[in-house]
Amino acid sequence: MADPSADKLPLPTLTAMVVGSMVGAGIFNLPGRFATATGPFGAIIAWAIAGTGMYMLARVFQALAEKRPDIDSGVFAYAKAGFGDYMGFLSAFGYWLGSCLGNVFYWVLISSTLGRFFPGLFGDGTSATAIIVSLAGIWAFHFMILRGVEQATFINTIVTIAKIVPIIVAILAFIYFFNYAQFSENFFGGVGMPEKTLVAQVRDTMLITVFVFLGIEGASVYSRYAKRRADVGTATILGFVAVTGLMVAITLLPYATAPRADIAGVANPSLAGALELVVGHWGAVFISIGVLVSVLGAYLAWSLICAEVLFAAARSNDMPRLFAAQNGNRVPANALWLTNIVVSLFVISTYWSRDAFNVMLDMTSVTALLPYLLVAGYGVLLARSGVGYETTPGERGRDQVFAWIAVVYTLFMFVAAGLKYVLLVTVLFVPGTVLYFWARREQRARLFTPVELAVFAVTLLGGAIGAYGLATGLITP
Repeated sequence: MADPSADKLPLPTLTAMVVGSMVGAGIFNLPGRFATATGPFGAIIAWAIAGTGMYMLARVFQALAEKRPDIDSGVFAYAKAGFGDYMGFLSAFGYWLGSCLGNVFYWVLISSTLGRFFPGLFGDGTSATAIIVSLAGIWAFHFMILRGVEQATFINTIVTIAKIVPIIVAILAFIYFFNYAQFSENFFGGVGMPEKTLVAQVRDTMLITVFVFLGIEGASVYSRYAKRRADVGTATILGFVAVTGLMVAITLLPYATAPRADIAGVANPSLAGALELVVGHWGAVFISIGVLVSVLGAYLAWSLICAEVLFAAARSNDMPRLFAAQNGNRVPANALWLTNIVVSLFVISTYWSRDAFNVMLDMTSVTALLPYLLVAGYGVLLARSGVGYETTPGERGRDQVFAWIAVVYTLFMFVAAGLKYVLLVTVLFVPGTVLYFWARREQRARLFTPVELAVFAVTLLGGAIGAYGLATGLITP
């Protein structure tokens, strides 16, 4: 009889899933996005806030993996356990939708990177040629993933190693050309810094920090594949520490090699432009190749996560049973089909977008905040209840503090995002509730509790305001 643990994922592979999920498109756009907003002083404050908040969230994921080992695919399942069926659905749908938008962003970045070499064909990543190439890539990955999750996670591990290399080379080049006088000149913004407060500077960097930390829950999503349950939390922390170090270095070191305004002016992916300022054109080419490898690898990881979230939600009756089906290779095929149909439609819509690159990045960040907030909230509830802490009661106070800090951080991120993106997200949530109605009807279960009905009413109101804003031009995506 076959060993059931033979197909399980060990700690290094789970850690690679976290790193592979986090090191995608965002890290290659940090220099330009930060240089547009602030100098090194503001960047250090921004990373201190983001790093602390996300570390606390990582510790919440670690604690929940250890204290509630019975909960699989924890991103939305924790929300359901703590706040009921409808909030569990909103968390699952929001996480899935955000992942879909993130995948659209990846294809826009791939096409805009190819635009460096073929500007007439790909342009800024939203030309007709770019969209056709993106659609071909989406469906090529789709059929590869249908052949098996284990094969895909193996490819992701190899790609994760390959895409770290250009980032390390860039960091070493920036260190070699480090100019302290230039860093000092840029420290508070330097020449041409727009007139705005430090608080405004930091706020303008917040959504990119959320985006680059997306994937911190990669091991939690794949908890049902882990060889040992404890590895889920360990992989989360290891991946977080490694990637945070890379991101801080990629943000701060370019300030010591060129004026802030020059870094702010380079095209996306801005790491390519920042390195080109230092070493010449070969640096941009080298990073551009790294971007293509990195983003394709991240796209693979996120395609897996999208399908896994829909599958797990259907398996726990939070989505229609249709999405709980697996093919002969244990791949949630129906969930994957819906995911890639939605991604394809969003990719086509970028043809009419004025700034698809930043809209998709910011929308992805905001949709992730609700699931993160609910996970942090459940961390508070669990630590207060003492469930799972029977053998380690001394950890309750510590874990509750971690969870409360994570709650405050995610609420702060909603404020930093601004009302515009929150309303745009609710516009997408309203039609998605059809899936909730479908699932509840299948189970012949009550639609809403009184509290859930109030949440649904707020969602409808936000969606109506957002739709009105879009229709009248008050809100422009």
